[in-house]
Amino acid sequence: MITNSHFERVYLARGSTDLRKSIDGLAVIVKECFNLDPFSPCLFVFCNRKRDKLKILQWEHNGFWLHYRRLERGTFHWPSEKDSPPVPINPRQLRWLLDGLPLEQKQAHSEVKARTVI
Repeated sequence: MITNSHFERVYLARGSTDLRKSIDGLAVIVKECFNLDPFSPCLFVFCNRKRDKLKILQWEHNGFWLHYRRLERGTFHWPSEKDSPPVPINPRQLRWLLDGLPLEQKQAHSEVKARTVI
């Protein structure tokens, strides 16, 4: 599961992706189109043309995970510039995306880095 796993970065594939592709097809996109390593501890997120389905490719230990999410109503807020580099986002933005929210939440509290308590 995504919530229980460790990953360093999240990348969104801009534009739409043919979600008939399986693990191997998505891994080829990551390697050849994005010049990234599909075996890295990252999540690679792909969206269909109607923006109501996502696939997330993740390598863990000795195999790939392929997460799939389908919305029953509504669409994902998705960057549409096709043939552009993937968009790096943080885990918090991924959660917003999966909840149907835009990547930029202007009213959200900014992240606070903990310091020592006096």
